[in-house]
Amino acid sequence: MEFANKEYLFLLLLLIPYLAWYLLYRKKSEPTMRMSDTMAYRLAPRSWKVMLMPLQPLLHIAVFVLLVVVMARPQTRDSWKNKTMEGIDIMLAMDVSTSMLAEDLKPNRMEAAKQVAAEFVTGRPNDNIGLTIFAGEAFTQCPMTTDHSSLLNLLQNVRTDIAQRGLIEDGTAIGMGLANAVSRLKNSKAKSKVVILLTDGSNNRGDLSPMTAAEIAKSFGVRVYTIGVGTNKVAPYPMAVAGGVQYVNMPVEIDTKMLSDIAAATDGEFYRATNNRELRKIYDEIDKLEKTKLNVKQYSKRHEAYQPYAIAALVLLLLELLLRITIFRKLP
Repeated sequence: MEFANKEYLFLLLLLIPYLAWYLLYRKKSEPTMRMSDTMAYRLAPRSWKVMLMPLQPLLHIAVFVLLVVVMARPQTRDSWKNKTMEGIDIMLAMDVSTSMLAEDLKPNRMEAAKQVAAEFVTGRPNDNIGLTIFAGEAFTQCPMTTDHSSLLNLLQNVRTDIAQRGLIEDGTAIGMGLANAVSRLKNSKAKSKVVILLTDGSNNRGDLSPMTAAEIAKSFGVRVYTIGVGTNKVAPYPMAVAGGVQYVNMPVEIDTKMLSDIAAATDGEFYRATNNRELRKIYDEIDKLEKTKLNVKQYSKRHEAYQPYAIAALVLLLLELLLRITIFRKLP
């Protein structure tokens, strides 16, 4: 809540001399009567009227405070306003082929990649970030957005067995995944446009070669950071068998030269991650990218909120007047 006329709040300082006067001098101005002995009255029970006497000054103070708040014009704010943020445009291109179920990273490559990517997104609240997933084909899971709650929700909904269950063609179409991510960045006005491409294999599907996709990215000023994830030799891979799961050693075949060439062609960097710690470190390094300004259009509107305070002041004032002419009525 905000106040349009904050200066009126200084009137509340008048309560200090009022309280001092009430505590120090008010009782001296009340009519008194001399008595030789008050012992008989000391043990007498106090009437409910006497117990309610402090209510009067409290009502005076409450009415005064509420009237000051009304004059200060409290207001509520909703909707949006125009502001400028620092950020860059980023597309995450993530491999979701069946090989990402290998458990050389914990709990597996796919879940480790999702977890570290989520931490990366959370640490960059001002960036436009989107998500492309690919296996034998590619599609956009989430277009670029500053609504990172929606992005993180869609990221977590990426199933580790999406290709295994036949929801997407299996394989590794790196060129198609990169091209899909670049298509989301080509019309961006940001100074920095970045694709972070994560895969654990080599290109074996798709109608577009990785290097052709890299040339397209370069023509649109998109830098590509490539990450090859997986151990150097073999990795434990879960195979479904009757009655359970059997682990087999799957060879790790990451086309490091191709990933390095993609990064070099677009002025990016190539990284290798053989465990969770290295993967997190890679994202931390990419997090140091330069930032540029993004204009986010927002609309802001204020609403007057003095009405409840005015009504409360009126009710308390009427209550005080009623008590003054009834319970607290004084004889002349």
